[in-house]
Amino acid sequence: MQTILSNIKIQVNNKIYVKDPETSALGKKIINQSILLIDEIGFDNFTFKKLGERIGSNESSLYRYFENKHKLLVYLSSWYWSWIEYRLVFGTSNIDNNFEKLKKAITIVTEKIVDDENTEHINENVLNKIIIAEFTKTLHTKEVDDENKEGFFLIYKRVINRIINIINEINPEYPFAKSLVSTIVEGSLHQHFLRDHLKTITDCNEIINPSDFYIDVALKVLKK
Repeated sequence: MQTILSNIKIQVNNKIYVKDPETSALGKKIINQSILLIDEIGFDNFTFKKLGERIGSNESSLYRYFENKHKLLVYLSSWYWSWIEYRLVFGTSNIDNNFEKLKKAITIVTEKIVDDENTEHINENVLNKIIIAEFTKTLHTKEVDDENKEGFFLIYKRVINRIINIINEINPEYPFAKSLVSTIVEGSLHQHFLRDHLKTITDCNEIINPSDFYIDVALKVLKK
């Protein structure tokens, strides 16, 4: 699978950026260093001025790629979910048993992420930490409806719908497949956050991970 993924270009809606950062060395540097800087100081404290100083480039050059830092965060999120989608497609393609396919799919979208060496300019492990901490900021805005119409969250929704389809194959009569899957995907981010920062209000720890919890929930619900 790694060989296949290394030959695939991650797709992101071209309305999110001004210039595709994947098309230049500076663009890739912006993506690489923005991930590291956001992880270090948090998105609220992140600015294009600070990023420009970090990469030794004029702040104005960053605006040639993104209109603002919100669009940059949406780009990083879209890239992440597109990468997850490719892993989801290839990771479940040869599994015939639908329950096993569901378990694999849940694991892929909820597990702790390690860096993929096939993408040299993006550290997926660090990007995952940003998604855990900051992803809701791409959605919880006044512009969410307009951005949704522009297709900004299409890849994220596509990941969820792929898992919904697996549940429908298992039990087409189950009435809450959409709510279940969206809860699993976004809830796992919250459980990772709690495990790292508020340990006393989650059962997830060094031994029990969010994948274990959500697989247990899904299988118990669907086997009733």
